[in-house]
Amino acid sequence: MLSREGILEQCEAEKVRFLRLVFTDLHGTNKNVEVPTKQFAKALDGDVMFDGSSIQGYARIEESDMLLQPDLTTFMILPWEEPGGRVARILCDIHNPDGTPFAGCPRGALRRQLARAEKMGFELVCGPEAEFFLFLRGPNGEMTTQTHDKAAYFDLTPVDRGEDARRAIVNALERMGLEVEAAHHEVSHGQHEIDFRYESAMKAADHLTTFKFVVRKIALDFGLHATFMPKPLYGVNGSGMHTHQSLFRGEQNMFFDPDAEWQISRLGLNYIAGLLEHARGMCAITNPLINSYKRLVPGHEAPTHIAWSERNRSPLCRVPARRGKGTRVEMRVPDPACNPYLAFAVMLAAGLDGIERDLDPGPPINKNVYSMSERERRRLRIRQLPEDLDRSLEAFEKDKVVQEALGKHIFTNFLAAKRAEWSEYIAEVHDWELDRYLATY
Repeated sequence: MLSREGILEQCEAEKVRFLRLVFTDLHGTNKNVEVPTKQFAKALDGDVMFDGSSIQGYARIEESDMLLQPDLTTFMILPWEEPGGRVARILCDIHNPDGTPFAGCPRGALRRQLARAEKMGFELVCGPEAEFFLFLRGPNGEMTTQTHDKAAYFDLTPVDRGEDARRAIVNALERMGLEVEAAHHEVSHGQHEIDFRYESAMKAADHLTTFKFVVRKIALDFGLHATFMPKPLYGVNGSGMHTHQSLFRGEQNMFFDPDAEWQISRLGLNYIAGLLEHARGMCAITNPLINSYKRLVPGHEAPTHIAWSERNRSPLCRVPARRGKGTRVEMRVPDPACNPYLAFAVMLAAGLDGIERDLDPGPPINKNVYSMSERERRRLRIRQLPEDLDRSLEAFEKDKVVQEALGKHIFTNFLAAKRAEWSEYIAEVHDWELDRYLATY
């Protein structure tokens, strides 16, 4: 890790002209304050303020001043030249004017849960798989939903702007120090996935924040529009953010037990049971958009019911075949529109609750959940995920473990914003209604 002085020396040697102090709002949208060379030292000391009342869910206008506290471990020089000179970026926590951590900081929420896990002797490591679509732009640069290819899952051809852009994204990420394990075309036309190396949860969330920014920037360079909207096209697979997760104690994967059934430790089963127990309550965080629930429908490889399995991909949680250090649970419900800090925080809180209460997930469901009758699902006690954002928010309000993981400030402000979003949606007259009813009634 570079020290404050090391960062200043590198900025001078690399002729960095601007430093972006980056943070996210409650919804995971990247925000930044940019400072020129002469302000670098002040910025690295955490002395740069911004107006928190302008960021949704941060502060009221009468208490608006917020401090940006940089995390020196996240310093990166952007691998492209900007018109005004070279630019670096550093991720920040949000502090109050007196220097204390701000209760509404998403990184802070994850940090609190990681500290809780550490007290129990665990470290959470995550491997998210973020999918996204690349769409063509119109003649005036406007966004469209026209895809650049007709390719499918793992297809090698055609080589087009989409594949070229994906390679440029990987090159940029690697030049910024992120380790990319794989990149490939996904199931739907114009859909792609880039996978990162398994990392500590905070680093994994930071990488996703960087990843979203880089994907959009490179796509624009290629005349494309990148979107992490979960379901931009009807009738095809949407974009997920399957999150592989394990608890480690030192070098030991705590989910692995060579002598246990399925070679999954009791602690690993507890963790899975916690994810299942709080799945409905977490959904508003892991799947935060009205559009998110149009992905969570049968037939498009997205989970709709709360169960776990080994190889079967239809339930909510899956334990891939690899064992030993690679033993992990894959949570298949999150989508890339979520705030990764909040999503990781609530998933960890749910898993730890399962451990503390010694919850049992029951045996794995190795039959296709989609093809089961409702009666069979009831017999196996397989609950359904919320069908829309409104039902998700109802479950969110009832789940005390999820609320405590976020803290009162984040919970209250997030809920208010999403309730307003739902109210606006149900009051709007949509094209589907006009096409369906206008001529008939």
